[in-house]
Amino acid sequence: MALPLPTTMPLLCPVYLPGQEPVPAGTSDWERQEMQTALKYQRYIGMAMESCPLKVVLSGGAGFALGGFFSLMSATFAYEDPLSRASSQLSAKAQTMHVFKEMGRNMWSSGKGFAKVGAIYSGVECCIEGYRAKNDITNAVSAGFCSGAILARNAGIKAAVGGGVAFAVFSGAIDWYMRKAPSE
Repeated sequence: MALPLPTTMPLLCPVYLPGQEPVPAGTSDWERQEMQTALKYQRYIGMAMESCPLKVVLSGGAGFALGGFFSLMSATFAYEDPLSRASSQLSAKAQTMHVFKEMGRNMWSSGKGFAKVGAIYSGVECCIEGYRAKNDITNAVSAGFCSGAILARNAGIKAAVGGGVAFAVFSGAIDWYMRKAPSE
């Protein structure tokens, strides 16, 4: 004979099946369905935001935008006259077009470089985090080392190790600063 379980067990967390969670009193069936739909989409969005491919795409896109912006700012803060770089035999309109084309090429090039760094770093860090099943500073340092080594691999072993160490220190410092408790 099975003993009846008490409705409230002290010191135990209540467990509810999906879709049978308690809702506030007076909630209609339609409102309950809407809440379940909202929770379902919230789970989907959470799963998408935790996926490595999406993180790589977002980091690459943000890196591309940031690299282009930095290149644009460096072009506008240049202390030389941009029109002097263009041929003085050209008209003012042609000189301006030449300067804008050069700025566009530099923005594209810088954006690609930043996108490459962001995508490689976020992809490596996401893979390490998934493998270790932890989110700590070790992931950032390890991902920084691997990313720095990957980015400097064409220059030789010494450059790859040096790039890895430098990127690991940089990544660790940034992650340490971001994890630091806010001052009150």
